[in-house]
Amino acid sequence: MLTSLAAGFALGLSLILAIGAQNAFVLRQGLRREHVFWVCLTCALSDALLIVAGVAGFGSLAERWPGFEQAMRWGGAGFLVFYGLRSFHAAWTGGERLQAAETGRARLGPVLLTVLALTWLNPHVYLDTVVLLGSVSAQYPNAPAFAAGAVGSSFTFFFALGYGARALAPVFARPRAWQWLDLGVGLTMWAIAAKLVLV
Repeated sequence: MLTSLAAGFALGLSLILAIGAQNAFVLRQGLRREHVFWVCLTCALSDALLIVAGVAGFGSLAERWPGFEQAMRWGGAGFLVFYGLRSFHAAWTGGERLQAAETGRARLGPVLLTVLALTWLNPHVYLDTVVLLGSVSAQYPNAPAFAAGAVGSSFTFFFALGYGARALAPVFARPRAWQWLDLGVGLTMWAIAAKLVLV
């Protein structure tokens, strides 16, 4: 059981460490100190649902419906292009800075809708969680323990990223740092979008 648990945790963490649209958004919310708990919880629970679905054998659904991957790819790319434009606009206009007293300026609803879109409209999420983790789990004697390890890595990573971002607060007290962050987020979104449509 411990072997399966550790393997699930290690593989899940290695897949989620790469900088992507979801991670960039969690980092930004952590820096702004806006709804960090709910953003991290939404990301982790979404991953948990997808991981459990993959281990339960739902990865074959993507293979049975050929249009699923293509629909997710184009929908996700469109959303990433739009969000990238928003980030470039924020970088261009500038003027944003981080202050410890400034919290909760954005409403929770739109924030959660954004993080859900960044999560569920990204076909790579399905490939990593449902397909890859689901198929690898079959190689271990205790698939539920493997899934628990992968889910644990997701919760660990997102909450560490969201709350660990506060250590960068002194840097992001300057408006110029926010402009660079927004520029980096925009480039990340567009790079992922390009990768989705060019694959």
